[in-house]
Amino acid sequence: MTTAPLPRSLLAPASVGDDSAGALRAPMLASPPSADEGDPGAGLRQALASEQLVLLYQPLVDLRTGAVASLEALVRWRHPVHGMLAAREFLALADAAGLAGAIDDWVLGQACRDLHAWRAAGLSSLKVAINVAPSRFRDPALGAAVAAMLKECGIAPDMLTLEVTESALTQAGADCDALLAGFKAAGLRLTLDDFGTGHASLSNLKRFPFDALKIDAHFIRDVVTSGHDAAMCKTLIAMAHHLGMKVVAEGVETEAQCDFLRRNLCDLIQGYFFAPPLAADEVGHLLTSGRALAPHLRHMHKPPRRLLLVDDEPNIVSALKRLLRADQYEIHSANDGQQGLELLARQPVDVIISDQRMPGMLGADFLRKARQQYPDTIRIMLSGYTELQSVTDAVNEGAIYKFLTKPWDDDLLRGHVAEAFRLKEIADDNQRLHLEVRSANLELAAANRQLEQLLLEKQGQIKRDEVSLSVAREVLQHLPLPVIGMDDGGMIAFINGAAEGLFHHSGTLLGNEAGSVLPQLFPPAGAAGPARAQAPRDSGPTCHLVDIDGRRYAVVVYPMGESSASRGSLITLSLTGAAP
Repeated sequence: MTTAPLPRSLLAPASVGDDSAGALRAPMLASPPSADEGDPGAGLRQALASEQLVLLYQPLVDLRTGAVASLEALVRWRHPVHGMLAAREFLALADAAGLAGAIDDWVLGQACRDLHAWRAAGLSSLKVAINVAPSRFRDPALGAAVAAMLKECGIAPDMLTLEVTESALTQAGADCDALLAGFKAAGLRLTLDDFGTGHASLSNLKRFPFDALKIDAHFIRDVVTSGHDAAMCKTLIAMAHHLGMKVVAEGVETEAQCDFLRRNLCDLIQGYFFAPPLAADEVGHLLTSGRALAPHLRHMHKPPRRLLLVDDEPNIVSALKRLLRADQYEIHSANDGQQGLELLARQPVDVIISDQRMPGMLGADFLRKARQQYPDTIRIMLSGYTELQSVTDAVNEGAIYKFLTKPWDDDLLRGHVAEAFRLKEIADDNQRLHLEVRSANLELAAANRQLEQLLLEKQGQIKRDEVSLSVAREVLQHLPLPVIGMDDGGMIAFINGAAEGLFHHSGTLLGNEAGSVLPQLFPPAGAAGPARAQAPRDSGPTCHLVDIDGRRYAVVVYPMGESSASRGSLITLSLTGAAP
């Protein structure tokens, strides 16, 4: 497996972790590639015009199923002189030349076209994430550009994810809320990228409607060997889940890293451990091949019972293997403490049996380190030498579960080892139950977050409707044309100033039945009751003439509800001249 930091897209800010790996690694250039020193952007403009840009896709793998869940689009420049260049090698040049927007549009268009092609090939559930540069994120035209491209390619908005960095949030300032709310309202998914490398406040996780959080590769690189990085990752995963967000770990390059993330309920991984960035046709081959993570690297997997024997005497190790192999354990061995720690870094283990006196590192010291780095293991010391103080300290610290002496009784030793595995399985069952509860809580938190978002949108719509209603009432109030509004029971619900002036002699009108207080508005048949004052909703407007105070008016009754949820009628009176 190739070991290299995670490559980044052009559209993400450059950082220490930005790099390519494998066949895509290119030497860093002393200066950005350019076709003309007088015009630094000439080379990139030529690249856009002559199709030198290439879009690759790196899979994101679901740790529940082991299958590819989505892809991240990563742009590369196939330079005619320097070869394949990673985004970090020309990002600054693109910004300086004012070409970031043009390259953004190219990435968006190519990703949508590839999505359309995959859908046509039967890969309809595939989703793609594209990075958004800080300068582009602040562009108010971005939302319209994304919507237009999705419509052109026939792609549903929820098939596209926008990855936004912490620095983009910081630079956008007060516009962040409106920008992100607009993307969410359009149906796009949002991911907070490179989390932990910028200066954004933790409150932003709750403030903004992100669907997922990406843990930067910087925290993943040493997560197996660094207690600080492990604690940071565990905290970020738990925090994001409580906020209803999924968690993506990028830069995953080893099985040990993947297993750590699996055990701590990370949702998705991305990195060279599963696959490097791939061309569009290679993505199709990968998905149709059905390739997935091994079962033991998925959530809720119950692995075999694994035993580690650490002893510098090969004959002791051989004797223990012969004795314990009958109990169906998966047995691993090491000749000293350092080898044991190296094996633990590569291979998950349930129970450890270690000698005390070994070259380089005492068994008690080895078990202390094993406890610190792999606290879920059950640790047994088996030794013919009794150094009371060292062993007692290790027992008191919890580094040793049991101390057994050599030579051993076969049945007693097998019983102690079996009991150790039972304790480990109880702990594993509790952990699995805990993970299931956390998984259920994650789904509940995500649902609550969606409900909160819907509630906010509904409240916003109500406020907008109230404003619209107030504006409409004010407009009608100041019209010189007499206007009267009736509900579906014939009661007067609105009357403007012109109508009040016209019918000032009729007393209080608002809240009374129109047919009773204004019988002159309706034909003789309408005087029988207010229901006659209503225009049938399906018939359209009705018109008749009435005489009021020596003047003739055309009375038009408009049924309401044709294009809204309103019920009732709107009556207007237009002066046509003097009464005959």
